[in-house]
Amino acid sequence: MELRSLEYFVAVADERSFTRAAQLCHVTQSTISAQISGLEKQLGEPLFDRSGREVGLTEGGQVLLPYARRCLAAAADARAEFSARAGLERGELRIGTGGGVEHTAIPELLGRLHRERPGIDIHLVEATSGPLLDLLLQGRLHAAVIARPVEALPPTVTAAPLFTGRLVAAFDPAVYRLDEPVSLAELAGHPVISYPTTSALRTRLDAAARDQGVTLAVNYVANDVRLQTAFAREGVGVAVSLGADPALGDLRGLAVRSISPAVPIEKILVWRTDIVACAPLRAFLALWNEWSTDDERRSA
Repeated sequence: MELRSLEYFVAVADERSFTRAAQLCHVTQSTISAQISGLEKQLGEPLFDRSGREVGLTEGGQVLLPYARRCLAAAADARAEFSARAGLERGELRIGTGGGVEHTAIPELLGRLHRERPGIDIHLVEATSGPLLDLLLQGRLHAAVIARPVEALPPTVTAAPLFTGRLVAAFDPAVYRLDEPVSLAELAGHPVISYPTTSALRTRLDAAARDQGVTLAVNYVANDVRLQTAFAREGVGVAVSLGADPALGDLRGLAVRSISPAVPIEKILVWRTDIVACAPLRAFLALWNEWSTDDERRSA
């Protein structure tokens, strides 16, 4: 099984088109088709359903896809490692993050990595915490910034703290009359605007509500706090958002209240420790450790 065949397979799976995959890989469509056909013969079953307007994965293709992604990622990491051994810092850093980290050290650290090690390509993926953790475990990301989940992290994952915060309620005071602090029981009596269920912030909120014996009616879902507050300005509900999110710096007529009991949130950097960190990740972690040490000194 050749890496090039797997590369073409993943391209077709992602693009859902042999034509677009060929353009992406800078080869002819016949080259892509021949490689995929050879791979199907080698594995003994079709990998794509070609009957529709878009190419879809068969059951066999769905089984192969995560293996193919891991193989390609491992090959890229191996190339980066041997470039580092030769004194050349090349390769790619695949890192994921959710919203609300604009004010943290993450943009600064990635900027430093870009300037100080220009041979390392940085690929940034934005998603909620659940999918980011899954991508990390699949080997498709080297590291990710997520909200610490309610359940324990997998034993193959280590974490370092980025910042802590709390969820707050933001609303139009002309529509809603809420006490300071807003109890979760009181909040349950109003439509809520908050994060999707794939977000660890939402998981924390739902767990806190269950502990109080209440159920929140989350009628509007958005991972972007700017959209949450836009809904809140329309008076359609009470936004429950991370208080440290920069979007809450622009309230424009919204009132903000703390929530009782408090729903604490911790943002963390996570990476896997069951595999050797590739050279680009080691370079990033070196900058992270330097920042963490300086931050501890400033806090002392």
